[in-house]
Amino acid sequence: MLRDAHADAALHARSIFGAGEVGLDADRRSAAASTYKVAVLLEVACQTAEGRIGAADRIRVPSDRRTTGPTGISILNDDVEMSVRDLAMLMIHVSDNTATDVLHELVGHEAVTARLRALGLTDTSFELDCHHLIAALLDELGDDRDALTPEELAERFRRSPSLRGERGNTTTPRDMTSLLSAVWRDEAGPPEACSEVRRVMGHQFAPHRLSTAYPNGPSVSGKTGTLFGGIRSEVGVVDFGGGEAYAVAVYLRGHRVARRDPDADRAIGRVARLAIDAIREAR
Repeated sequence: MLRDAHADAALHARSIFGAGEVGLDADRRSAAASTYKVAVLLEVACQTAEGRIGAADRIRVPSDRRTTGPTGISILNDDVEMSVRDLAMLMIHVSDNTATDVLHELVGHEAVTARLRALGLTDTSFELDCHHLIAALLDELGDDRDALTPEELAERFRRSPSLRGERGNTTTPRDMTSLLSAVWRDEAGPPEACSEVRRVMGHQFAPHRLSTAYPNGPSVSGKTGTLFGGIRSEVGVVDFGGGEAYAVAVYLRGHRVARRDPDADRAIGRVARLAIDAIREAR
């Protein structure tokens, strides 16, 4: 399926409340892209549950505070004032980069990292907010990137350390399914914090990747990740009810450098379903 989609991928799926797992290069470091926002959401929810910040606290985001991005506050012109919990919803629902950076600054990078380490995610490193991640990637592509031919630009993408998962925000499929499993089992923080993460992830609007695996039936909660150079991914939970739920993480790299690649997007759902169905059949 990946070959037909002109892509390769690292992936992992596991039963959250039972036994069984399926992996393909499950411990390979990959560019996390926006899937790292799940960690920011978890820290926001935990600090709220611990009383360090208020879910209804208002934050003003001035018009000159914008992180590049195609959605949410990132594309608005005027000052915006929102609650912490609504910023968190935008961060996941439409992957709003500005909302993410505001929240990342609010809870603190050190706190996000410390919580991940406490959960045993030793192969995950989320060092940058969205602004610095994009800046680092553009620096790798070079100041002359706009003058390059498509072939030359594609070669720059292939050599980019950030896109290859060698620096910046990186993780592994196994680490991310571990994180999601801990959230779904109320082990990643206070139960009310885990519940809030599940609620928000259930509202993600992304009908083109993981959700294509099951057009009908189970509920799908997830977070996509996208970067230049063919980086397309999604982490999430497929819940069939009755205590049968599966955490899955697919980090895909398309061989074709295209802004839109529906074949690669659909491949994420197809390989995720293959993995989950294999675990279900083993049960």
